[in-house]
Amino acid sequence: MSGSVTVRVPAKVNVQLAVGAARPDGFHDLANVFLAVGLYDEVTVTPADALRVTCSGPDADQVPLDASNLAARAAAALAERHGIAPAVHIHIAKDIPVAGGMAGGSADAAGALLACDALWSTGAGREELLALCAELGSDVPFSLVGGAALGVGRGEQLTPVEAGGTFHWVFAVADGGLSTPAVYREFDRLTADTRVPPPAASPALLAALRAGDPAALAGALSNDLQAPALSLRPSLAATLAAGTAAGALAALVSGSGPTTAFLTEDEASAHKVADALTASGTCRTARIATSPAPGATILRP
Repeated sequence: MSGSVTVRVPAKVNVQLAVGAARPDGFHDLANVFLAVGLYDEVTVTPADALRVTCSGPDADQVPLDASNLAARAAAALAERHGIAPAVHIHIAKDIPVAGGMAGGSADAAGALLACDALWSTGAGREELLALCAELGSDVPFSLVGGAALGVGRGEQLTPVEAGGTFHWVFAVADGGLSTPAVYREFDRLTADTRVPPPAASPALLAALRAGDPAALAGALSNDLQAPALSLRPSLAATLAAGTAAGALAALVSGSGPTTAFLTEDEASAHKVADALTASGTCRTARIATSPAPGATILRP
């Protein structure tokens, strides 16, 4: 248990997020098509006298450093499962937008699980790690797996999806965050008088992913949480419009927002859209990335 372990974990974008009606337990059934994208946090774990969390990077001051941090909860859960004291220092080097609908906290949890498993030599298999991920949050299992996948249930039950090419994205980072529970409550309010159909993956979208066809994928993108996110943060409409006017093939709110995602034809188009978004004054910054990207990966054992 000497030394340290560093794990790199990706952000995600939901190319389809179909949301069902609220269940009796308060959750919603989902058909959630994830793509991991090449924006990464790095999670480093080092033996310590007690569990503690530090964080550096953009918006690090917004990351909780107490026991509520998902990475800390992940370490504690793995330690409890194996009868180990969670005596570890977790350092998160942030590059994924915080509270931005790109699963940064979930990524950090997956990274902490994989890193602590290696540090403590617990020998936890993939299924055990995925089960712990699912207990921690709906997006955590995908952060471990990466690539492309369909998530059903709360999004935690994953089936790999074929992605036949590289997709180019621009992500416009907004000021401040949006609470995921608040966005789901707004979804419930907006759909209170309508029949919400059971969520299902779009065959056209899955075909576009398999073909690696950005134009076809652009025509199939959808996010049932976009309307409630825009209801809570109307200013996001101007960001979506700015990216579309600059030539993006499609624009949508990423997950529960407030980050907005723009699919572009190629790398040159991505740079053009990013420059236009930055100049538009409708977002704090714009980031370029490609997908799919690998899941949690040990960098330094």
